[in-house]
Amino acid sequence: MNSEINRRNFVGTAAATGAFSIIPRHVLGGQGFVPPSDKLTMAHIGCGTEGTRELVTGLLQDPRVQIVAACDVVKDSQDYLDWSKYGTRNTIRRVLERPGWGEGDTGVRSGRDQFKEVVEAYYARQKGYESYKGCAAYNDFRELLDKHKDVDCVKIMTPDHLHAAIGLAAMKLKKPILVHKPLANRMNEARLVIETARKMNLPTHFMAYGQGGATERIIGAIKEGVIGPLREIHNWTDRPVWEQFTELPKDRPPVPAGMDWQLWLGPAVDRPYHPSYTHMVFRSWYDFGGGCIADVGIYSLWPVFTALNMGPPISARAWSTHTCNVIDHVANPVENDFAFPTASVIHFEFGPPPGMQPLSVFWYDGGMQPRIPELDADTAAVPPGGLLYVGDKGKILAAGGAPRLITAKGAEPLWREAAATPREAGRGRQAQSPPSAQVPSRANDLWITAFKGGERSPGDFLNAGPISETVCLAAVALRAGKAKSGVRTYPAPIKVLYDSAAMKITNLPEANKYLTREYRPGWEL
Repeated sequence: MNSEINRRNFVGTAAATGAFSIIPRHVLGGQGFVPPSDKLTMAHIGCGTEGTRELVTGLLQDPRVQIVAACDVVKDSQDYLDWSKYGTRNTIRRVLERPGWGEGDTGVRSGRDQFKEVVEAYYARQKGYESYKGCAAYNDFRELLDKHKDVDCVKIMTPDHLHAAIGLAAMKLKKPILVHKPLANRMNEARLVIETARKMNLPTHFMAYGQGGATERIIGAIKEGVIGPLREIHNWTDRPVWEQFTELPKDRPPVPAGMDWQLWLGPAVDRPYHPSYTHMVFRSWYDFGGGCIADVGIYSLWPVFTALNMGPPISARAWSTHTCNVIDHVANPVENDFAFPTASVIHFEFGPPPGMQPLSVFWYDGGMQPRIPELDADTAAVPPGGLLYVGDKGKILAAGGAPRLITAKGAEPLWREAAATPREAGRGRQAQSPPSAQVPSRANDLWITAFKGGERSPGDFLNAGPISETVCLAAVALRAGKAKSGVRTYPAPIKVLYDSAAMKITNLPEANKYLTREYRPGWEL
């Protein structure tokens, strides 16, 4: 039954009969108490290491949220990959106050069974119960959505290629959703997700959103002319920190017990199971991931896009690593239109933001970084993740510490206060270490307020169009040099011209196939 109707009926009847007096809520339940009727009930889809880590570092402890259903295609497994073998397990121990939790585990454990166990164990401890059974578990998100039509919201923490399929299914049931990055790993899907949110007029939250903070101050200084007209933005990362591939797996290991491989594939074309596709490694593959820029570039670039009010890119050109093999005494470049390269540089061109000149944005991964001539004499290493703003009169370096203003006179702090956050400085590997906080994240305030009918989150999908199109265009640019199949050539850095209004590559028609995917029957969007 509808809890809001029940609550109104009860209050109206009780008031008419004089059955109760109004007592302050904090008196009934203690300071910070949230009555069950005011909680957001959540269905959580995706129970791998990232989903579990975010569960225990702020979501589970938030009294405004009640997780009532969990879903993952993996029932229970210890073959996951993570930032450290015991990091998430140790956080679970602290949150549950159970020092022996997972003592017998031999690997990194995740899956819907552990997720359900953690949720129910925490709620039992919170309520003072010996046990608690209030979180259902499913392997198929469609069954979950069908059986839990009354949930208030849905959180999606699956591999990238499933984000759109699950998100669209939930939004069509008029459920507010929050989604891990990216919104989708295909241009057409990202656009469809955004337009569906607009059409359904649903509050949404893209979890890659971060408070502007230092980025807004940097852009403010740029607009004041501290480096002259802004021409270029360079962003680099140490990613990938997962295994990369130059050929498709040839062996055929069995599907692990408790894993639904067909559901894991979802909309992607059918192929034999292999562990090299799953868990953290999915990011390596064009079919399943969005590459390094979809993993961390959204965090560092989205605040810049927002502060500058940038539109979608108008072109992209990619340079990338390649590998060779030897066939009959001749070295040949290996054709690879299935996996992201080990390292790449991508140059995006943008039309002029309001009051500015046209901009170039350069993305670097795999250890590549821009050269900063003014720092050539400095023997210190440039941090593995960062941002460089280049103007006509100087540069601003935001990497690993307080932003520095670089001019012909040398380098000096842009301001004297604290440094930019790691997320705004490029999301280096160390910054990604699992947090151990056991309090609700302040970031939750944004989407909880929106989902309860308040002000829309600045991370609403409607604000994520330009960054989402940029991320999806990156993969198109990387693959465009291989668009002419059958010709064994080295990857060519072809500039692709992109018409956002038409969602079309205008100068290389054969590259348009990379804007969408070939769908398995029954999974078309």
